[in-house]
Formats: sequence, C-alpha cells, structure tokens
Amino acid sequence: MKKPSLRAHRLMSVFLLGCLLFNYPILALFNVGSTAAGVPVLYAYLFIAWGGTIALAAIVIEGGS
Repeated sequence: MKKPSLRAHRLMSVFLLGCLLFNYPILALFNVGSTAAGVPVLYAYLFIAWGGTIALAAIVIEGGS
C-alpha cells in the first residue's frame, strides 16, 4: 500500500477548510442585512470563499513537486 503524498495531505486540508468555511457557524456570521458594494454580505462571502478555495486547490495541485 502506497503512503499518501504531501500533496494528498494538502488537498485534504483544503477540503476540510472548505467544509469549515461553508458550514453553519461561519455562514451565520455573514448572514446580516447589510450590503457590500450593493451585494448582500452573505453572497459576497460565499463568492470570495468559493473562489479562494478553488485558488488554494489550484496552487496545491500545480505547485510543488
């Protein structure tokens, strides 16, 4: 059986970070009635967190060894 590589561990960390970012306690912090640049804060947070998660996954996959 092969040992998991460092890249696999990093991808698992990105996945767990994504689970944390899109789970109830964190989402509840951004569920307010105000807007940021005309966009509801929750929607802006979801878009930024989603893009950040994709960017981190791309960095892990493309970078390194």
